[in-house]
Amino acid sequence: MSYELNRRLAARKEPLPTSATVDPVSATIIRGAMETICIEAATHLGRAASSAIINQSNERNGAIADGHGRLAGAAIGTPHLSFVTQLEVAYGLMRQEEDEWGPGDIFLANDPDAGGGHLPDYCVYGPVYSDDGELIMVQCLQAHQGDTGGKDPGGFTLEATDIFTEGMIFPALKLVHRGKRRNDVFSMVVRNNRLPSFAGDLAAMIGGVQHSVRMLTDLIRKWGPEVVKAAINYNIDATERRVREVVASWPDGVYEATTWIDADTQGIKDVKVHVTCTVEGDRLTIDLTGTDDRPELVGVWNTFSNSRSYIMTQVVAMMDPSINKNEGFFNAIELIIPEGSIAHPPPNKPAALGSFHPACEITEAVCIALSGIVPERAAPQVYKMGTPNAVIGFTDDGEMWLEQGVDSRTCDASAVQGIDGWGSCPNALGNLLLSQAEDAEPRFPIVSLSREMVIDSEGPGRWRGMPGSRNVKKVLAPATAMAWMVTQEHPLRGMCGGDDAHPYSNYFNVGSPDEYKVSLAENASLRPGAEIAYQYGGGGGFGPALLRDPEAVKEDVLDEYITVQRARDRYGVVLTGTLEDYDLAVDWGATEALRKAMGAEEQREPAE
Repeated sequence: MSYELNRRLAARKEPLPTSATVDPVSATIIRGAMETICIEAATHLGRAASSAIINQSNERNGAIADGHGRLAGAAIGTPHLSFVTQLEVAYGLMRQEEDEWGPGDIFLANDPDAGGGHLPDYCVYGPVYSDDGELIMVQCLQAHQGDTGGKDPGGFTLEATDIFTEGMIFPALKLVHRGKRRNDVFSMVVRNNRLPSFAGDLAAMIGGVQHSVRMLTDLIRKWGPEVVKAAINYNIDATERRVREVVASWPDGVYEATTWIDADTQGIKDVKVHVTCTVEGDRLTIDLTGTDDRPELVGVWNTFSNSRSYIMTQVVAMMDPSINKNEGFFNAIELIIPEGSIAHPPPNKPAALGSFHPACEITEAVCIALSGIVPERAAPQVYKMGTPNAVIGFTDDGEMWLEQGVDSRTCDASAVQGIDGWGSCPNALGNLLLSQAEDAEPRFPIVSLSREMVIDSEGPGRWRGMPGSRNVKKVLAPATAMAWMVTQEHPLRGMCGGDDAHPYSNYFNVGSPDEYKVSLAENASLRPGAEIAYQYGGGGGFGPALLRDPEAVKEDVLDEYITVQRARDRYGVVLTGTLEDYDLAVDWGATEALRKAMGAEEQREPAE
């Protein structure tokens, strides 16, 4: 694989050839049907899969590419997965003749050097033909798998220096030929996965794609292939037009931002992500030149496809949400992702951890840069933790179990203009459902001892971030816990003058003489009864904290989000009374004097 391949995969593709024209209403109806079919595919997978990460957490996405490999429609799902699948399909399309594509075929792809995200994100897709044999669309399902058959259970190897360490690589593997499953291939894929539930997950992905291919075939028969192709072209063109209209309404200029990863998995500090967003008329260019490219870095290599996707996930969040998410965004926006950087690595670099970092820092940098243009939509699309505490063990029968650590929690829920951070996760997680103790405990030999929000862990601001939470667990059987800790020195950034979020922290063997803080990367053996505690950072603030409504600060104290002392020190609000007596009141005169002394007047203008 090569940089040249990535350039070919990402190159602008021609519209589908068609003899028909379509009116806007019909094009919208066809688009709606395609989106509904994607939802059907994703729902089928969620209900039929065997593993908790899919059937409980919903870490999956349905999408449709057209016959030229353009993103034609996407369903609700994990947002960044929406913009990855089309490059994997584009690679498969390059191999149509060699791989003997035909009706009823189903393929598997996960190769980071052939359009994929990271290895655990398996993409299963199937072509959709008209009755006369013309390829019109490709139905895709993408889902995170709990193992990839690599060196370490779970697919995340902290010290990996090449992709082969991380697991099995599938550029474009045919699982089903003309409607008949290739059992030898299916068995080979399943055998190279440690999880006993994987066979069910893979079968569910195949079934979901087959179900949706049938529905898309019916859609083509109903409207005719020429009209469906015209509708796909129309909707992509409409998205490009609307995106350019939005960009044209922004002020011309150059907007830059830099974000940082604390360290790579081996301790090389301050890994840099830099973005320059240039607005010129209706043209938006997003350039990652200046992003770290040190070849000795370990664990911080994001795939080219993933970097494109994370950029676009942030861009679409900063525009009118009614704009359809399809290839039109990529046609309207120029992306420059320098070859050799951690956002576009050399071939065969490991990529499993890159989907956390620098992926999160890429979206965060784009958000910071564009917050000067559209502050009202400056919500960073991140989940900033390095990796959660993934706990892995084996039953007496030798079967692996994996508790992903994707727990219900408060973290990274930043404020936006006019709204405090709220909820149990950032909106970037989309449809992802975080694990409840009631679900996880019957599945795994782990007990959740507490999941509590931590006072004074919000990012202060005119609108404050949500406090973070501390999740404490006890393992009941011998296990291994793996974590990579970042976001300690460089937590989630506040926006437009708001304070940064609270840092993360993590402790193993809590409450024992062997307790220690996980300061970088850890792959530790835990004895039965060992406790682990993960402190999630809160969300960042928006706007200067000294401009927050004093009454809102008082309510935060009453809700035990912040202490009386923090109200005074960070927000400049003086309260009388006590929390215990529930008679807190704002001392308006003292508050005005304190805020003046703290420089509130100098901070007023930027937040307006």
